[in-house]
Amino acid sequence: MNANLVRQAIGGVVLAGLLAAPVITQAQPTAHYAPGTEGIKAATLPPPGIWFRDYSQIYFSERLNDPQGHEVTGLNPKAFIYAQVPRVLWITDVKPLGGYLGVDALIPLKYTWLRAGGPEDHTFGVGDLFFEGTWSWHFKQWDAAFGAGVWAPTGASSPNPISTLAGNGYWTEMLTFGATWYPDEAKRCAVSVLNRYEFNQEKKDTDITPGQAYTVEGGVSYGILKGVDLGFIGYYQQQVTDDSGSGASDNRDRVAGIGPELNVFLPDIMLGVSLRYAYEVIAKDRLQGSTVTLTVTKKF
Repeated sequence: MNANLVRQAIGGVVLAGLLAAPVITQAQPTAHYAPGTEGIKAATLPPPGIWFRDYSQIYFSERLNDPQGHEVTGLNPKAFIYAQVPRVLWITDVKPLGGYLGVDALIPLKYTWLRAGGPEDHTFGVGDLFFEGTWSWHFKQWDAAFGAGVWAPTGASSPNPISTLAGNGYWTEMLTFGATWYPDEAKRCAVSVLNRYEFNQEKKDTDITPGQAYTVEGGVSYGILKGVDLGFIGYYQQQVTDDSGSGASDNRDRVAGIGPELNVFLPDIMLGVSLRYAYEVIAKDRLQGSTVTLTVTKKF
């Protein structure tokens, strides 16, 4: 089994992106951003105010795929990852061109347990800090959002490609843009799509620069009761350029997942709770597994 494939199997699990309704993470290869962080109303940012969001996510897998998407046999891999991610978002009243300006930041706490063809390994640590600026609009039948953010290599990392430490060890700039469409006048139906593009920098203590990554995610939902949305989410993430540097691999990882989501918002206390499950239907050069995510959002 090559070192690059092992690296991608246990790469940092971190959380990010625009805060919309529901959210979050998977085993991360090249990208910092965990696909599936957003789903229902993915591109809808909250109204002005200070919001706190806490993500609790479990990822588990017993399958590792090669660059062609075939299962790697003989290793009997098992992975369990738990991430706890506090996040603060401030949407201001400043509205250039009709869109609200905002800022947000998060830092993940991650526990990783892994076994793949050898003794088990487990770590707990603080991951890489993420911060971004946002610009969001709310029209009659549309919401839209743009974000520009940076992942900072603040978490403990290692040049060793098989390290399970919480940090990725490199800076990443990420651009985000998406929209949510409400087909009906009452806004009970929602269709949302969010796009992200990551520019990775050289990994610390190596001369390898991970390739750039593209992610698209979103969801379709219906308001079954007042403040209660039920729907399906999906995501696709792909490394779009090769790694560069001495010893870099030309394999490009990719993954796709789908699943249900339930989202409840209580306007009297400005509290939101979402629960989602995502099953990965395609994975190449990385783990293939499932994610359960509980997200709690509160306005202050």
